[in-house]
Amino acid sequence: MNKKGKDFTKEPPRSPKTRVSGYAILGRTIDKCRALLWGNIGEYHFDCPLDNMLFGFKGIKGDDFKAFVETGASDDEIAKWVDRNGTPKSEEEKRAWSEEVLQVNPYQDPEKRDWYVEQLQPLGLDPKTTPLFDWLETDDKVSYKKAA
Repeated sequence: MNKKGKDFTKEPPRSPKTRVSGYAILGRTIDKCRALLWGNIGEYHFDCPLDNMLFGFKGIKGDDFKAFVETGASDDEIAKWVDRNGTPKSEEEKRAWSEEVLQVNPYQDPEKRDWYVEQLQPLGLDPKTTPLFDWLETDDKVSYKKAA
C-alpha cells in the first residue's frame, strides 16, 4: 500500500462509482481518508456528506473508520472492517444500496437545489438530469485538466 495515499494536488480520488467489496463510495472514501492522514488532501474533505452516505448505511463513524485506515490497512482489509462493523448488510443489500446511491440527484431536494445548480452551471451540466456521482466525476476531470 502507498502509505502516503494519493496526492490530490496531482490526481483525484477514485470515482464514487468505483466499488470496493460491493460498496459504492468506499474507494473514494478510502482515498480521501488516506490523503487526509498523510497531508495530501488538497481541496477535498473526508467525513463529508458523501462519505456519510456510506457511513450512515453501515452505521459506522468516520473517526472509527479513520482510526482503522491509519493502521496502514489495504483496501481489502478496510472493506472487511466495514463489513464487520456497524449494521450487518447482505451482499444483496450492498448491491441495492450501491445502485440506489448511483441515482442520487441533489436537485430533487428543495434544500439543496440552488447549491446544486450553482455547482453544475460552470460545467455545463443539467442539474435536473445529472446524478451526484456524474457531477463529481466531471468536476474531478475538469479540475485536474486545469491544473495540468
